Amino acid sequence: MNDQRLFDLSCDLLSRASITPLDQGCQELMAQYLEPLGFNIESMVFEDTTNMWARKGSSGPLFCFAGHTDVVPVGNADRWDNPPFSPKLIDGMLHGRGAADMKGSLAAMVIATERFVKAHPNHKGSIAFLITSDEEGPFINGTTRVIDTLEARNEKIQYCIVGEPSSTNTLGDIVKNGRRGSLTGDLTVHGKQGHVAYPHLAENPIHKAAAALDELSKTVWDNGNEFFPPTSFQISNINGGTGAGNVIPGELKIQFNLRYSTELTSDDIIERVNHILSEHQLNYDIDWTFNGLPFLTDHGDLLESVKTAIKDVTGTDTDPQTSGGTSDGRFIAPTGAELVELGPVNATIHQVNECVKFNDLELLTDVYQRILEELLVD
Repeated sequence: MNDQRLFDLSCDLLSRASITPLDQGCQELMAQYLEPLGFNIESMVFEDTTNMWARKGSSGPLFCFAGHTDVVPVGNADRWDNPPFSPKLIDGMLHGRGAADMKGSLAAMVIATERFVKAHPNHKGSIAFLITSDEEGPFINGTTRVIDTLEARNEKIQYCIVGEPSSTNTLGDIVKNGRRGSLTGDLTVHGKQGHVAYPHLAENPIHKAAAALDELSKTVWDNGNEFFPPTSFQISNINGGTGAGNVIPGELKIQFNLRYSTELTSDDIIERVNHILSEHQLNYDIDWTFNGLPFLTDHGDLLESVKTAIKDVTGTDTDPQTSGGTSDGRFIAPTGAELVELGPVNATIHQVNECVKFNDLELLTDVYQRILEELLVD
């Protein structure tokens, strides 16, 4: 371990049981590091969620570090080799809930910024931190509402690094330069309840829906593109029946999700789903939940700076990908910001004994600082 300040901040953050939507003082701790550097700290509390918008400078371009202080529940704490909120360095691995997702990244962002500002006090542009305590949960009072606030006052982010754990085997081997859209449908198919011995007096919604569900599952929605795989349709929940073996149910409930590429819009998907359901003459209701639009940063100064920084610090040629789930980047990218997710190895995220190589956090700090130099130093 070479960087005691990085280690101390990481451990201080990890010692706080900030399970969604709790922040437990993590943002205040980060602010204590940022304020002496000239950052204006703005706390934005929406309902049960604490958010921080910290900015240094008023000119463009505006570079933003984005992330979250909340973590997922620990599960059975007795299964942890070390208490989940008592961070400890074991054989070079920093253990604790949130070590990889994503308090280690937050510490690296802060220390990288501290070094950068001290080395380049007259850097161009502005630096900001957009930090929320509601990324792992409902995500309705966190980043999305901060972005709404910024948009209302025309405060535009040009470049954004989200500290999600993007790496797979070694630090920086993969970054996320985009994500698929996510659209959830809650479908109710109506029938008529009756006795199984008298099916002519009833209408079985399971039987009615089966062919439509089969068609939906086999539909080729698109072929993807250079950056995205084809759109996928997956049924996640299905429920029908009263629990009795001699009763035809009166309704069937199905929940499904589509992860879709930039080849489609949500309107395209909704239209095609409704067409298939109607073609099968179903009596149905459907509610849609928009979890996030697809976004992509396929070129530009940010992605090139990220590639350069990772190569300079680690010697690795990074691979930009759009695979995986969603992140809060889906709320930031639609404003026009170039956005890349870059963080440590994700092998233990959300697991018992979550941990990260501390040396990786040191390298990540160097990479973050190098990106700042690429973008904000002439």
